[in-house]
Amino acid sequence: MKALLPVLIALASASSALAQQPVRPLPKVGGCPIGYYSSGNYCVPSKGGNARGALEKTGNSCPIGFYSSGNYCLSSPSNNREAIHKQGSTCPVGWFSSGRYCVKNR
Repeated sequence: MKALLPVLIALASASSALAQQPVRPLPKVGGCPIGYYSSGNYCVPSKGGNARGALEKTGNSCPIGFYSSGNYCLSSPSNNREAIHKQGSTCPVGWFSSGRYCVKNR
């Protein structure tokens, strides 16, 4: 049983890391957010590894745990949640509503 404890801790850490907003290329909408650069029709995360997960902004506000950067919402440094655009009026199981977005429960 003691041998399993480090494995369980590692899995818990990995699952919390996976809950963060993914850092990946985004469709370019105007200027790129902080930590990204323009490449064709995309905003690509900078190579320095300091880019934060982002999503396109819907309306004038960002979901909880995110802040506005131009036409995007960037994950705050202390945020460990993922957000998606809300489709319709409800969010899927395991997610809660935050304005026009759904944010993953912890």
